[in-house]
Amino acid sequence: MNRRSLAGRLAALAAVTATLAGCASDDGAASPVSAPPGTTAQRTPDSGGTSARTPRGTLLVTDFGSDTVTFIDPAGRGEAADLGSVRVGTAPYGIALGEDGTAWVATAEGVAAVDTRTRERTALIPYRTDTGPVTTGEYRGGGMGIALSPDGSRVYVGVNVPGGKGTLEVVDTVRREVTRVVPVGRRPFDVDVSRDGRRVYATNHDSFDVSVVDTGDWTARRIEVAPYGTEGGLGSWLKPHYTAVRPSDGALLLPFEGERLAVVDPGTGRVRIEEMTANTHQHGVTAGSDGTLYVVGTGPIDPSEDDGPSLTVRSPDGDERVVPLDGPHETVALSADGRTAYVSGGFTRDGYWNGLSVVDVATGRVTRLPVGERPLAVAVLGGGRATGAG
Repeated sequence: MNRRSLAGRLAALAAVTATLAGCASDDGAASPVSAPPGTTAQRTPDSGGTSARTPRGTLLVTDFGSDTVTFIDPAGRGEAADLGSVRVGTAPYGIALGEDGTAWVATAEGVAAVDTRTRERTALIPYRTDTGPVTTGEYRGGGMGIALSPDGSRVYVGVNVPGGKGTLEVVDTVRREVTRVVPVGRRPFDVDVSRDGRRVYATNHDSFDVSVVDTGDWTARRIEVAPYGTEGGLGSWLKPHYTAVRPSDGALLLPFEGERLAVVDPGTGRVRIEEMTANTHQHGVTAGSDGTLYVVGTGPIDPSEDDGPSLTVRSPDGDERVVPLDGPHETVALSADGRTAYVSGGFTRDGYWNGLSVVDVATGRVTRLPVGERPLAVAVLGGGRATGAG
């Protein structure tokens, strides 16, 4: 479907989706906090604790429909793949993995630190931003996108403020406390960092933009990224979701609708559009070390005209292979060798499923693996690249 002629449909879609604010139908009902705040280590009864070591290549998945992260052996089958879960805080969203084995998880309550070697939560760092009551669902307040500075000294987390603009909170990883708060746009789905650590990028879904934060003086610039325009406002489906930083030049890559790839120069703010081919609503994206782009297609806006869920594998020169997937998906992570893509089934709208699609990149073969409760972000221990994980 060509969305160049979408003006009429957008008005109708905006009316239908105004209560969804673009990408979810969760009611935001309050949920009890199952892990108390503080720095005491927490783990579920089936967690390995200090007696179990976590093997390299294990997947760590945020359970957005619960209050846990789950460790998964991707070579396992069925229940044998589940290595146990750790309670981190309500509705965990993004995850960032440090070289020291600490996983930093953005939850509705604060940023959780998890020792992935012993499978314990070692801290829960509260936000400075007032996000209201702790709730669940896509519109819940609290952390969304999250990333680490290249030297591992800081965690950057995009904090959603229901009904208002979000913030970027800066966490000192040694002191384990928030040291700075920077205003950004609305609902920061994703957070990324430049390779030299001088810039942090917050991708703001509901304000159609990316906030470029200078880590020297902590000023923020807004770059609008709206290849279809901003018609429909909060009810529009045609907004940015996740961003990949291109390894070759640091450009920001944001896919839209399996039709357009926005290529953003974060220095000048210039936005250039390239053609894509999947013809499906797109969310998660990550870039391999060679510049290959992996983009998650969640499914059609209009089933009569658009294609279904997929994974696009886009080479640096723009050639694309589209791998069909069964059911909606949200984010994608790569194995350390780049041969396998792990695509999460915890879609932020209705239709999510509790599992991962494991894609052989060379052949396109897909294996479905049961995982967690509404799995959203995926990190590969010991290497790999992820979305929703910084």
